[in-house]
Amino acid sequence: MPIKQLSLFVENRPGSLSAVCKILKKENLSIRTLSLADTQQFGILRLLIKEYDQARVALEKAGFIVKVTDVLAIEVPDRPGGLSDILEILDRHKLSVEYMYAFTFGNDDRAVIVFRFEDPEGAIKLLKDEPITMVKAETLFK
Repeated sequence: MPIKQLSLFVENRPGSLSAVCKILKKENLSIRTLSLADTQQFGILRLLIKEYDQARVALEKAGFIVKVTDVLAIEVPDRPGGLSDILEILDRHKLSVEYMYAFTFGNDDRAVIVFRFEDPEGAIKLLKDEPITMVKAETLFK
């Protein structure tokens, strides 16, 4: 149940982010969540969009270099220690987190954290019997 994520480089200058958003707006595509990590010259914008392939094509047509990667969305209890409990399970399975970002999802007392692992399918197999709730794409985008 990996979710497709778009990653693209954007220049670190005024108007770069709005250019991406204008393209998505023109295509009538909605961003579920995003993350931006920057340096002095550029940023890496990561997006979760239901119609990720349509978004990829539109962004590439506009000159952006876009990479599609698999990520896992995991529900995390929104309480002290909620993330710590999830990370302990990941540590027990020796799963290294490449990066992660969180967002609220309107699920009562839960948040959602998007995790990038080197091998998402392998992570799913390791975590299948653990007390972890993975969020499916159809749930995330409804």
